Amino acid sequence: MKFSICNEIFRDWDLREVFRTARKMGYDAVEIAPFTLADSVEEISRPERARIRAMAKEEGIALSAIHWVLVKPEGLYINHPDKEIREKTSKYFIELVDFCADIGAKAIVVGSPHQRRVMENVSFEDARAWALETFRAAVNRAREREVSLCLEPLGSAETNFINTAREAIDFTRELDNPAFKIILDVKAMSAEGRPLPEIIHESKGHFAHFHANDRNLKGPGFGDVDFVPILRALKEVGYEGYVSVEVFQFEEGAEVIASRSLETLQKAWQEVLRQSNTREANG
Repeated sequence: MKFSICNEIFRDWDLREVFRTARKMGYDAVEIAPFTLADSVEEISRPERARIRAMAKEEGIALSAIHWVLVKPEGLYINHPDKEIREKTSKYFIELVDFCADIGAKAIVVGSPHQRRVMENVSFEDARAWALETFRAAVNRAREREVSLCLEPLGSAETNFINTAREAIDFTRELDNPAFKIILDVKAMSAEGRPLPEIIHESKGHFAHFHANDRNLKGPGFGDVDFVPILRALKEVGYEGYVSVEVFQFEEGAEVIASRSLETLQKAWQEVLRQSNTREANG
């Protein structure tokens, strides 16, 4: 099991120091929020992208994904009634694909609940059709660049568009492109009111990234979520991607959040392996 951590947890840290610290703690990768680097990925030059990629390699850390991709620039919206806004958003998704590939990451997490909410006086059918067209060109580019564009189902408290893993899978299937996947997130899955291992099994083959957090918006080990059955389910479905720590409350500080989260995940993974070995030994 490979573990990653999102860089915004480290707030204003120098990126090299984030890479170095994550690696020393035992993480395999770092996940990048582009808004921590610039207002738009278009402002990040090709040489700077190459520098970030080389710096990660020098520090012995992989780059797993990018996320929080529509926080900046302002004015982007996936299913806005205004065609010009949708076209602007579609073009920016292509830029995001290129940025992701250029730095050596493999997945783009599309959460952005406020930039996809179905607006008043807009039908769900229109919003769905517009969103598919917004994604189409970027998904094609993602396939060319060997990147997965991953739509994140989010609870109804966050958005009214694509709230469950089943809905996200149905949506991504519309474009019939292997580069269009979903992401599963512990906090978001918890809003479905179903056992999380059940959701993971039902989503087999459809998710290309995974976020680890607690339903209380903190990291693994800071709440009551048991990660043993979660990691067991990931093992059972043959998931080979990253389990990436993403949190939304930072009061404990970056190093405490990062270390306790990883310790929790590693202990849970060791327990999964122990149980698996015991079952095999007992036939």
